[in-house]
Amino acid sequence: MSQQLSLFPAFFRVAQKSVAVFGNGDEAFAKVRLLLNTEARIVAYADRPEPAFAAYLSDNRIETVGQPFAAHQVDGAALVFAATGDALADRVIVAAARERKIPANAVDQPDYCDFLTPALVNRAPVAVAIGTEGAGPVLAQMIRAQIDQLLSPSLGLVASLAAGYREAVDRLVPRGVARRVFWRRFFSGPVADHVALGDLASARREASRLLDAADRVSGHVWLVGAGPGAEDLLTLRAQRVMMEADAIVYDALVPQAIVDMGRRDAERLSVGKRKGCHTKSQGEINQLLVRLAGEGKRVVRLKSGDPLVFGRAGEEMAALREAGISYEIVPGITSAFAAAADFELPLTLRGVASSLVFTTGHDLTGDVLPDWARLAVSGATIAVYMGRSVAASVAGRLIKAGLPRETTVAVVENASRAGRRLLHGTLRDLPDLEARSELDGPVMVIIGDAVAGANFERSEPLAAGRRQGAGKTSGAERAEQILN
Repeated sequence: MSQQLSLFPAFFRVAQKSVAVFGNGDEAFAKVRLLLNTEARIVAYADRPEPAFAAYLSDNRIETVGQPFAAHQVDGAALVFAATGDALADRVIVAAARERKIPANAVDQPDYCDFLTPALVNRAPVAVAIGTEGAGPVLAQMIRAQIDQLLSPSLGLVASLAAGYREAVDRLVPRGVARRVFWRRFFSGPVADHVALGDLASARREASRLLDAADRVSGHVWLVGAGPGAEDLLTLRAQRVMMEADAIVYDALVPQAIVDMGRRDAERLSVGKRKGCHTKSQGEINQLLVRLAGEGKRVVRLKSGDPLVFGRAGEEMAALREAGISYEIVPGITSAFAAAADFELPLTLRGVASSLVFTTGHDLTGDVLPDWARLAVSGATIAVYMGRSVAASVAGRLIKAGLPRETTVAVVENASRAGRRLLHGTLRDLPDLEARSELDGPVMVIIGDAVAGANFERSEPLAAGRRQGAGKTSGAERAEQILN
């Protein structure tokens, strides 16, 4: 489906301008109520207003013209609302407005609307308008209710206070990072807190203190987990800091859709970091983070999964500490959890598996058997990251350590994403994974007795790949070769 709008969202300047509303009933009543959120000079053309509407017009001292419609009545209006409840009459009103080049709106007749009225969240001078191009007015109201809860009632007062400081900020605070940081702190720190409490004097003192320190902006780095790939698994904190970032440094495994969720004018820097394809070394990435933050920039280092799970965050944190640069960790959902969710797989299971090991298959390629391999024999669930290319080694060494060949195995490519692929089998089938060249996305392998509790209805057998590749060495045979 097209992501293009048929309407261009805009705000009309109506302060002290005439806006004409035609109608006697609920439709006109609703438009007048909406317009009272503005400084427009409302003129209600209602020759027989319903009692509640008439009382409202009187109570709010709205200019009312008690005459039937005549074309000249739209003269001089900035906007016209045709809300008589009579479709034909509304079209006549719109025609008169259009003849005079005045934007008009006919209630419930999209073809006779030059503009549509949105659902409105009012925190004047801040306004949030929600439109659905007429497709779902109820949906627009639902969204409005959610946004209304999110925005502080005092937001408009903070915005009004900010207007008084704009000239000083333009004069004293350099453009770019320093100015963005000043306004972020203004709207989300002590200034906003004091306004919310009704203490405007303290809010002004805090604003002046911010202004005095505005030229002393330090860089900062967030090490952010982008999660396994699905955009809606990104945490709220990750989304917030991405909107604050001046630069986003991201790995190849992070989907472009997530990178695009950052601030529109933030600098975007790809550093690769995908198996077999490193466009920058880890040392170069460390230097890049230090340089960007040293320039006073707010930097998001965006990593697939969680930054503290096989993300080499330790090296980046050490480099930032050595350079005296502040940083913080924003956790993400690691791929093992997403893969388990795709399979409806319990990673721990009472009486079966009470421990969980995260590892990479490369831990099993050396001469010394890791301690976690012995844990697998005692019932731990093993989550193997980046395991496709060493699947035969993993299977062979675990079998040699004493894990039964019939131990259940679950494999997920592109966990959490729309294009994910699920496979299942046993430990003796696992070496066949190396021959599945069609799996070019990140692969997670989960091994253990608890895996038998997964839902295999949407997965395919690992052994199916063996049948498709008839004539090749089987998984069991490759595992035997490793054992021997």
